[in-house]
Amino acid sequence: MVTIRLTRRGGKNAPFYHVVVTDSRKRQGGLVLEQVGFFNPVARRKDQKVELNLARIDYWTGTGAKMSDRVRTLVTAVRKQAAA
Repeated sequence: MVTIRLTRRGGKNAPFYHVVVTDSRKRQGGLVLEQVGFFNPVARRKDQKVELNLARIDYWTGTGAKMSDRVRTLVTAVRKQAAA
């Protein structure tokens, strides 16, 4: 099964996550099919907190990919922000 989930990058006490499309049987930092965005939970002032390629996420969900709970929340927030 194909999953859209977060994979952690960044250093100690400085988390940074890539939003990736991957096979759910692969390990978290393993081979990815496509990177569709990033999430920076500790973004400061001008730094961008979330960037997602919604068109590619829609494509992958249309082909049967499942989103993790956290990615689903991020996508909902980005769509809400774009609508406002």
